[in-house]
Amino acid sequence: MSQDLHTRKLLTVICEAGLEEELAADFAAGGACGYTVTDARGQGAHGHRDGSWSSGANIRIEVLCDEPTALGLLEMLATRYFADYYMVAFVSDVAVLRPGKFQSVAN
Repeated sequence: MSQDLHTRKLLTVICEAGLEEELAADFAAGGACGYTVTDARGQGAHGHRDGSWSSGANIRIEVLCDEPTALGLLEMLATRYFADYYMVAFVSDVAVLRPGKFQSVAN
């Protein structure tokens, strides 16, 4: 089955929960086919975030996509959000089956 695996990018964004709807729209406009959102808790540069109340809640948004889409979304995040919001974003290589599911909607 390893010959059936294809490399795609996994864009992971950890941010304030209140940004979910806006980011979802921006991701769609940037070519993402979809995304997954989960609650996130932890501690980092902005202190402990336990998510126990809405204004302190964080989310983790993951987008599986091709490299051009991931790079475009990262650029959009840097331009529109990094200066004004707590946000961490990173990209990883992942191996997927059915690579066509993770192409840009523009492809």
